[in-house]
Parts: sequence; C-alpha cells; structure tokens
Amino acid sequence: MSALLRPSRASGRPELVEGRQGAGGQAVATATDKRFRRAHVKPARKRSLASKQAWLAARIAALAAVLVYTGYRGVALIADAQTLQIGHLVVRGHERLSAGEVLALVDGLRGQNILTVQLDQWRQRLLASPWVDAATIRRVLPSTVEITVHERRPMGIGRIGTSLYLIDGKGVIVDEYGPAYADIDLPIIDGLASAPEDGGALVDAARAELAGRVIAALSVRPEVAAQVSQIDVSNLHDAVVILEGDTALLRLGEAEFVERLQQYLDLAPALRERMAGIDYVDLRFDERLYVRPVKALPAAQAQK
Repeated sequence: MSALLRPSRASGRPELVEGRQGAGGQAVATATDKRFRRAHVKPARKRSLASKQAWLAARIAALAAVLVYTGYRGVALIADAQTLQIGHLVVRGHERLSAGEVLALVDGLRGQNILTVQLDQWRQRLLASPWVDAATIRRVLPSTVEITVHERRPMGIGRIGTSLYLIDGKGVIVDEYGPAYADIDLPIIDGLASAPEDGGALVDAARAELAGRVIAALSVRPEVAAQVSQIDVSNLHDAVVILEGDTALLRLGEAEFVERLQQYLDLAPALRERMAGIDYVDLRFDERLYVRPVKALPAAQAQK
C-alpha cells in the first residue's frame, strides 16, 4: 500500500490519494470514497446536576405518595375487617378474683381490632386492681385475646387503727378485711402504720418487710406457723409474736425466728409450772432467755 499527492481538479491544490503498489513496484492511484467521510455531528447537551436531582426528587415523591396511599388503604381495610375484631376473651391465673371481675377491668376491649389495639393500655387497667400484682395480655389470631393475671398473696391481716386490711409482703393493702374473706386464716399484724411525718403512706414499708420475713421464715414449719396468732413489728429490730391460747409476748428480735420460737415451745411447759402468768419472754439471746412474770395485782384490786 502507498500514497501519492496529485493536484485537485477543483482547486488545483494537491490531495492525498491512496494507491496500491503493483507487481512491478509502480503505484496505482485509487480515488478516496467520500461516502465514508466522518459526519460533523454536534454532541447532545448534558443535563445539569440540578435538573437530574430535581427529576430524582420528583420520582421519589411520587413513589412515596403511592406508598402512603397504599398503606392508608391497607390499614383502613384491616381496621374494618370483621374477622380481626376481638370476639373472645380468655382469663387465666385468677384465684380470688372471678373471671367476671377481671373482664370488668377491661370492659370495652371486645370488638377492638386485634392488630391495632394498644394492649399495654388495657394491661394498665388490670394493674389498677389492688389484687393484681402482674398481668399479661396476648393476641391469638384471628380474634382471641388471652389475659393472664398474677394475684397478690396476702401475708396477714394488718390492724391499722380500728380497721383491718389484707396486706401483702410488699406492704400493699389488697383489700379491707371483712366477711367475704372469712376463709382466710392469717395472723393479725400490728405496728404497720406509718408515722404521720412519712407523708401519706398508710403502711410503713420497712415494718411490712420485717413482718414478711417473720412469716416467710415460719412457712417452712407449717405446724409452728399455725400456732402464731399475732405479730407486732412496732420495733424494727424486735418482732414480737403471740401464740394461739397464750398471752405471753415472745420477743424474737430480727433473725432466727423459727429457732427462737421453737426454743420457747420446748420450754413452755416448765415455765408454766414455775409461774402462774408470763408477761413476756425475751428470746433474742440465743443461749439464755429472760422471762418476766405478770405483776400480781394489789389485794384491794384483786378483791374487786
């Protein structure tokens, strides 16, 4: 392949002509095909960055609007679905409370949409009952709700002033004691009342805690616990117990309640032989006990 210059017929200027070299080495001129001349095309203008961002934002906004509308319609359809309305309420775990009393606490829950109802709000209604210590509410699709309550367990009958109350181990007043609870056989607890300066609380938490420790310790010896009639926690460091059929005050201190009470039970017959009446027995000193007899009345008062 070779190239040569020749004068142009139109302009008289030399132009490049491609050619092929023959067998004898002589160059052969060939005309250039003008059909393959590169066209002069102007490049398209590129979109500015701002216009691209505006177009993208418009597409995102349109997509968001579609999603919001679709979600709204979906929620509306779910809310109106009859099959997802709460129709069955199942109550579990209740003992003193009846199923009807539990259902009365969540009156209005039936008929709510099971997927959209705020169960924690209804749980707070259950906890408003002094009998309910804890509660859970669980969805069972398509239309059932299970309610499980854990009731407070009274540890004793608190005597505050002239009134009697069922008291739990945290010092919470469960209910006023009355004929409806005649089947409850619990000791009477004195000394629970808070000091006036404590501000509003009817039961002193620390005294209730002491009473709870005494009763919890005695629970491992049911035969001993069954003999306890009264507990006095007026002194935070000295729990006093009175047994059934016995007027003696048994001072147990703030620990080893079962052991000290058993010590008295073992020695009680011998003490009764020596003394006609016992005012109190101090059992706080493990290796010895102190007994105070009832003071004899003067002869003039005894004759009356």
